[in-house]
Amino acid sequence: MELTEIREKIDLVDADILKLFLERMDLSKEVAEVKARENMPILNKEREREILRRVGEKSGEYELYTHRLFSTIFELSRTYQRKYRNTGSNVRTFIEKSLENSPELFPETGLIACQGVEGAYSQMAADRMFPRGNIVYVKTFEAVFDAVQSGFCQFGIVPIENSSNGSVRAVYDLLQTKDVSIVRSERLCISHELLVKPGVKLSEVKKIVSHEQALGQCSEFLKSLGDKVEIEKMDNTAVAAKYVAQCAERGVAALSSSNCAELYGLESLHCGRIQNSDNNYTRFICITKKPAVYPGANRITLVLSCEHRPGALYDVLSHISALELNLIKLESCPMVGHDFEFLFFFEIEASVRDPKVVDMLESLEHSCRSLRYLGNYQEV
Repeated sequence: MELTEIREKIDLVDADILKLFLERMDLSKEVAEVKARENMPILNKEREREILRRVGEKSGEYELYTHRLFSTIFELSRTYQRKYRNTGSNVRTFIEKSLENSPELFPETGLIACQGVEGAYSQMAADRMFPRGNIVYVKTFEAVFDAVQSGFCQFGIVPIENSSNGSVRAVYDLLQTKDVSIVRSERLCISHELLVKPGVKLSEVKKIVSHEQALGQCSEFLKSLGDKVEIEKMDNTAVAAKYVAQCAERGVAALSSSNCAELYGLESLHCGRIQNSDNNYTRFICITKKPAVYPGANRITLVLSCEHRPGALYDVLSHISALELNLIKLESCPMVGHDFEFLFFFEIEASVRDPKVVDMLESLEHSCRSLRYLGNYQEV
């Protein structure tokens, strides 16, 4: 047969498939009515398994594709039944309350928790988000989360990932356990410099201190110095600069910002390229206890866990793909107490003001082992 003739036959088959699919969805609605009346659960894994076995036996070489097709049909049927039965959803309720409580404009002031001391990159991000904000400095990322969760501070600013050195794992760990929401994200260009006491030369430097992220972002430069220079991690790049300023030793340097050089009376050693990439950006998120969805919110962050089975993550991705949404980030984190099982962090370009997106999140909540919606926000 010619290609045109084959395609005409495919069109006829597609018409039959569509007719039968719509008929099956109508029957799913009737099933939902019966299950609601008799208080039966929507998921019937035993029946699904039996159907998959039966159609698989009749599929020959196409058994794998038949299994995927019918698994997708089951998922669509369950999703429709849940929507029809209105089984309730924590994520929908949470989003509706967030929208009800959302001011029309993002605030310009507030009490904001930042990790470190004056001159920290978190402080720079906070100043950009809150031009008239009041900053409270704390020692650790966890202390930022605790200050927000307790209500002591209205907002907290923490770094979440760097373009050249990856995610800030400690922040991802805290997002799993702390009761906060993300309401804004800021992308800040990072430029590290090697700061020393006035008059110190590179040949005199015996120890370099900084935050582990900054050390990672400048790893090539540090390697070039060889074993003669000691490397020490500190809580923050600004803390490192302050330490150098107060240290009695002359040969100590900090990887920090030019802003910290001015703040702490240090000099920058212009010794060539310091960081691995000039295109070096860090994303900071703004967290709060009271969730809100401000105008312009176009990014959603989720943390979820799937069933530990083949195809489970694919099923999640298919929900997102069905709405043609852009998946910006997907990151896995080991689940404590589970052997080689993972939580997944998703960032999606979408808005919860779109009812179809809320329907998708509700469907994911029902089909995943666990799902936590961390916020819908704008990145600036």
